[in-house]
Amino acid sequence: MKDETRAFPVPEEHKTSGMFLRDYFAAKAMQGLSTTSGEYRGNESGKEFIDGISKISYMIADAMIEARNK
Repeated sequence: MKDETRAFPVPEEHKTSGMFLRDYFAAKAMQGLSTTSGEYRGNESGKEFIDGISKISYMIADAMIEARNK
């Protein structure tokens, strides 16, 4: 999903800096998922677990942006 909305609005001359809203949403989702990591970990290795949490976080972020745009 390509969305270049910024998480924190800034003056026009600074529009190319700062975090994208999608990344902000993903970070918040990852933060929440990480606090309940025992439920999601299962038998995965550390890398598999981290990759899974990262993918799920962006899936959540994309769904949040889609819902926001409706």
